[in-house]
Amino acid sequence: RAKEIKTKLGTLLQKPDSTIDFIIPYPEKPEKLPKAQKPSLEEALQWRDSLEKLLQNPYGLASFRSFLRSEFSEENAEFWVACEDYKKTKSPAKMAEKAKRIYEEFIQTEAPKEVNIDHFTKAVTMKNLVEPSPTSFDMAQKRIFALMEKDSLPRFVRSEFYHELIK
Repeated sequence: RAKEIKTKLGTLLQKPDSTIDFIIPYPEKPEKLPKAQKPSLEEALQWRDSLEKLLQNPYGLASFRSFLRSEFSEENAEFWVACEDYKKTKSPAKMAEKAKRIYEEFIQTEAPKEVNIDHFTKAVTMKNLVEPSPTSFDMAQKRIFALMEKDSLPRFVRSEFYHELIK
């Protein structure tokens, strides 16, 4: 146990820039909702039944992320967004770089924003990362999407965040 603590301390002392943010919590500015693209009532009402439509709308995504932040569970939406960005990456070098960052930030055990995926999905994802491809995170992304759809979306639809939108 002492050796483990000493190792972690050594790591922190070597890379203060990248790890200091994880140690010292600082208040994040609330995400500014893009005013120009406020959805129509009809569009906002569709989000009750379609997480996909919600996530594809910049205003919807921003308000959903603010809601998740209020529940301390925004890592799911952040992971989903990171995977969408990753899939659009063309350069193999950039893809490998992004894959490593996504793995370290969201997948590995004790990751700063570790998402809740089962061991099988984690194992498949790690295997896929040996040779990163646009589909490397598909299984994990589908699991997190399903979790948000089943769990977070119904709470969001009942929240003040959503009710403000459909007023």
